[in-house]
Amino acid sequence: MNLSEFHAEFRNHVMGVMAERATNPDEPFPHEELVFAELAMEDVSSAGISEAPEVCHWSATIGKTKLRISGYSISGDDTRIDLFLTHYIGSEDLTPLRDSEVGNVAKAAVQFAAKAGSGALSGSLEPTSPVLELVETLEKRWHELDQLRVIVLTDGQTKAKHFAAREVEGRLVQVEAMDIERLFRHTTGKPRDEIAISFEQAIGRPLPCVYVADPGADYDYALTAIPGEVLRALYERYNTTLLEANVRSFLGTRKKVNAGIAQTLREEPGHFLAYNNGLVVVCDEAAISRSADGQVGISLLKGLQIVNGGQTTSSIYFASRDQKDLDLSHVMIPAKIVILRDGDDQGRELLVSRISQFANSQTAVKTSDLSANRSFHIQLEKLANETWCPDGTGRWFYERADGAYAVTMLRDGRTKAQKARLQEIIPTRRKMTKNDFAKYHESWRKVPVQVAMGAEKNFVAFMASLDETPGIVPERLDVVWYKEMIAKVILFKAIENQIKARTAKSIFRQGYVNITSYTVAMLSERLGDRIDLMQIWQRQEISGPLARLAWEWACVVNGVFARLAAGAQFSELAKRPGTWEAVRVAEYPDIKENVPEVRF
Repeated sequence: MNLSEFHAEFRNHVMGVMAERATNPDEPFPHEELVFAELAMEDVSSAGISEAPEVCHWSATIGKTKLRISGYSISGDDTRIDLFLTHYIGSEDLTPLRDSEVGNVAKAAVQFAAKAGSGALSGSLEPTSPVLELVETLEKRWHELDQLRVIVLTDGQTKAKHFAAREVEGRLVQVEAMDIERLFRHTTGKPRDEIAISFEQAIGRPLPCVYVADPGADYDYALTAIPGEVLRALYERYNTTLLEANVRSFLGTRKKVNAGIAQTLREEPGHFLAYNNGLVVVCDEAAISRSADGQVGISLLKGLQIVNGGQTTSSIYFASRDQKDLDLSHVMIPAKIVILRDGDDQGRELLVSRISQFANSQTAVKTSDLSANRSFHIQLEKLANETWCPDGTGRWFYERADGAYAVTMLRDGRTKAQKARLQEIIPTRRKMTKNDFAKYHESWRKVPVQVAMGAEKNFVAFMASLDETPGIVPERLDVVWYKEMIAKVILFKAIENQIKARTAKSIFRQGYVNITSYTVAMLSERLGDRIDLMQIWQRQEISGPLARLAWEWACVVNGVFARLAAGAQFSELAKRPGTWEAVRVAEYPDIKENVPEVRF
């Protein structure tokens, strides 16, 4: 597939989701540009470029300043914030964009950041504003943020992908374009394409190395030492794209900077090469040359990715940023560079995956960091692929590997008829990511406080609980367990759709996911043993009486949140253990009518 074909396929995907949601007016984001933003943000999250973005279309004019964002992502420790903004063209033809156009679009989000960071925006927002939590975080953390980025999402093709940082209210804001070309690279498994470094430009000469070429292998090999300043600059420019997505928990912040690394950088920079285990780097292309003295060296690396050594990389960056006088000129980092040879893409990516897995198995990587290949996820994916809904025409899709759904839609939907058939079999409303599954499962397991901590943290906690608490799921997943689990997913989605509907806005104004999670937890606690989940599976929806009962209970949960809030955002309130205790002891309406799914 080439770029033009991908552009056409992505547009068809957007239109397919539009058509699917048009049948339900209460579905969120029914407009073309908004659907594009949602799908693009999913890809950004899947690629590890940003942590689980929140879709949030908001605009305002303050004085003469126009402010707008389409979504945002706040890291779990509030040290990295990404702001997203769409520039949707909607053309059937691939459209080139000038860099100035991207800059003009980004301006609205940059100005939003400036207003929020200076404290000039929070006072003008309603307590129920969808951006209030973001604005308050920006205001509170403005000068302490490790990174603030504005990412322009567009279906056009830009020349540049990374733009010069802008100084805003005393701090630098990075500006990037996630255009159709970058989406293509990530969806087809080649995000490394956008990372390249010329050592002749960076340090004025080839990087000395020991180069080993094996004609019988599918890779070449080089041993070298990378200057600390070069590694720092690479991380500053490419950030998470530089590091293997599966081990992004190694991305450093001030709280996570390894004390030993920081101390060596400060006190013994010349010994860093001796003390540090170094990096493992893969790349798609390398230019090997000789310097003036005849020494073999690397002059260029293209399509590179660090698959082991993320802690070292991020620690160097954050230590140098926090200590302005830190001198990296004598710091060298040992590096093993694996240069992939030509071959089929699937084979190359499998090699990269295995290099990453085996390299990281030698360090303290949690099991959850490489969770996609765990037996649980493999079994769940197999059940999803093989278990058809009662109508015999559709099934659910479990996205064990990030981006697998989009790849399936693009790979198997080559014709309009095939696309329509795929949309019928696995519509987006039946897609679950690993984080989605953890949210549904842990809500029913009655730990909504954990769910409220955020998608990534909840997922890690869920995976840890599988190891630490036997019996949470069967050792061997079976069809009955799977169908009952999907029934819990259907229940969660039904409640969330009810409280997010336009007609519910007068009651439910914020915290939809949190209110839903707490409501599901209460249904599980009070009625869990009595709810016939197989009835929900058979209908692939909940009955009217159960929907009405869930609505009444959600109203009680919402009332408890409103009483406890005292001006706080529901998303913050949901993280407090005391909130769960208050919700548990609240009085809930009795069942007033026959609910088919509830056994007496």
